[in-house]
Amino acid sequence: MTPEDIRALYDYNAWANHRELDAAAQLSQEQFTRQLGSSFSSVRDTLAHICGAEWIWLERFEGRSPASIPDLAAIQTVDELRAHWVAQEARLLAYIRGLMQADLDRVLEYKTINFGVYKNPLWQSLQHVVNHGTYHRGQITTMLRQLGAKPILTDLMHFYRERASAASA
Repeated sequence: MTPEDIRALYDYNAWANHRELDAAAQLSQEQFTRQLGSSFSSVRDTLAHICGAEWIWLERFEGRSPASIPDLAAIQTVDELRAHWVAQEARLLAYIRGLMQADLDRVLEYKTINFGVYKNPLWQSLQHVVNHGTYHRGQITTMLRQLGAKPILTDLMHFYRERASAASA
């Protein structure tokens, strides 16, 4: 992985998260928090999990190993979650923009919440964060359909196509 590859993945990740928040904004408050029995019980809880996971990984990238993900239970609306996430996203993207090849290749050591200490090249953990978000955004797509709302496409290829169209315009 190169710094350019990682930046593209994180641009995609931010784009997809924003689109998912836009899709969630179609929901009523009751639908947003309705228990649906997925990995995380509601659209709100799943989005909050993605947000929390991005935070904990950034903490690890910066040399800290938090003992838990942040408690986002007080954030109950799409607008509150978006405001929280946008500030956090800016910090994450600033970190990503500053990475050089040597940073990506360095071995990251971190303590997980439940599984002990791990070591791997930073680029693998960076790639994991985007993949993790993609996995859970797919679950949200299913939940949106269950709620009768229209999901928004967040496939990587749609990001590339949108980006290419914007560049040629």
